[in-house]
Amino acid sequence: MPLTRDAVLVAVATLGTTLAPWGLAFIQSYAVDKKLTVEDLRYERVDVIVGAVLTGVIGLFIVVACAATLHVNGITINDASDAAGALEPLAGQLAATLFGLGFLGAALLAACIVPLSTAYSVAEAFRQPGDINDRFTEARLFYLSYGAMVLLAAIVLIPGAPLVSILFLSQALNAVLLLLILPFMRRLAQDQAVMGDHALGLTGKLTTGITLALIAASVAALAVLSAT
Repeated sequence: MPLTRDAVLVAVATLGTTLAPWGLAFIQSYAVDKKLTVEDLRYERVDVIVGAVLTGVIGLFIVVACAATLHVNGITINDASDAAGALEPLAGQLAATLFGLGFLGAALLAACIVPLSTAYSVAEAFRQPGDINDRFTEARLFYLSYGAMVLLAAIVLIPGAPLVSILFLSQALNAVLLLLILPFMRRLAQDQAVMGDHALGLTGKLTTGITLALIAASVAALAVLSAT
């Protein structure tokens, strides 16, 4: 990988979208919302691991598909229509429609899950009810936060909005936020008084420590290259 600002930005954005802070908050919050017990956590772990593996596998095929179609022809992705071109050799004239349907599905999922993660976090921060089964009158802050995030996300609907730039920069911001969130989560996970027998062991401490170091090094490299 070339040590340029653009290349490091891609790497940092990839870290941010893979270890998304909102995702970490969402996992723990929906586990509480679903009223999972300690005995259920082994199934929750399977859910998380399978999701993580599938994310990597799908991401790999996206990279391969773009490399074999767009990159070899010198095509740069500046907007969604450029990305749809990767499917044209396979889907022909239906490429744009197929890509659009996939994009719509991903957008609907994100529109539901990401604001929900924020609503969970806001409600928990103010020690207010934050349960999907609650009525609006029982969890006003939770539902108002959710609605506010959906409205804020509408910025991507502005005609001519630089979607690729928004995508990259928001995911890079995620990586920066990880440096603020992960140390606290790691410390909490090591606390025997809170976690009991489920506290982080030596392996967990090493892997989370290495992960934090790699994220910090990547963000620092981006900061240095951006300043020069």
